Amino acid sequence: MSTEASNLVLSDQELSVWGLFLQADIVVKLVILLLIVASIWSWSIIIEKIRTLRYQNMLADEFEDMFWSGEHIDRIYDRLGSEPEGVMSRVFVAAMREWRRGGTKLGRMSGQFQSIAQRIERSMGVAMSREMTLMEKGMTFLASVGSVAPFVGLFGTVWGIMNSFQSIAQSKNTSLAVVAPGIAEALFATALGLVAAIPAVVAYNRFSAQMDSLASRVDHFSSEFSTMLSRQLDEG
Repeated sequence: MSTEASNLVLSDQELSVWGLFLQADIVVKLVILLLIVASIWSWSIIIEKIRTLRYQNMLADEFEDMFWSGEHIDRIYDRLGSEPEGVMSRVFVAAMREWRRGGTKLGRMSGQFQSIAQRIERSMGVAMSREMTLMEKGMTFLASVGSVAPFVGLFGTVWGIMNSFQSIAQSKNTSLAVVAPGIAEALFATALGLVAAIPAVVAYNRFSAQMDSLASRVDHFSSEFSTMLSRQLDEG
């Protein structure tokens, strides 16, 4: 193989992804590793959130079908148990637990209608807030990656370009062979920053919209169920 061909092969190896990482400065290497870890973690959260939201909406559909089927709420409560799956089911169970504690004949005779209704609404609100907080776990990390990763990649780029200029000054050679590796590794850091940030931003916005939709759905059910129980108290 000729010397020119060998140089071409060596150049191709140096400009590969692995080659760029190996010849990068220690600071740029740390930036690259940090962005890779952030991207992997983001994708693990994204996959988990996709499964969770799909499952929660499926459980909400099943619960609504059961609730509006005409079956008595006491039988629904007994079927679900004390620790059901699904945000809407847990809100319903929290309300029924308070209903059975306070919505007794003694409570109705003592005229505690308003107090019982308030406790039921408060129980549903607490249950909904707790479940939505659990579902939002990991969203802060996605938001952080989406906003910070491009700047971390940019820092690696600036650092890499600084090293390239230092190499030019030391070698007193401005040929592309001297400049290209440093510029390439610098731009590689920026590319990784965008690779980590873009999916995180898209996923965060998508999941936020889906969680808001689910929360609105549960809140609507809570209002209807609270009205139903208040009507029974008034009639009781």
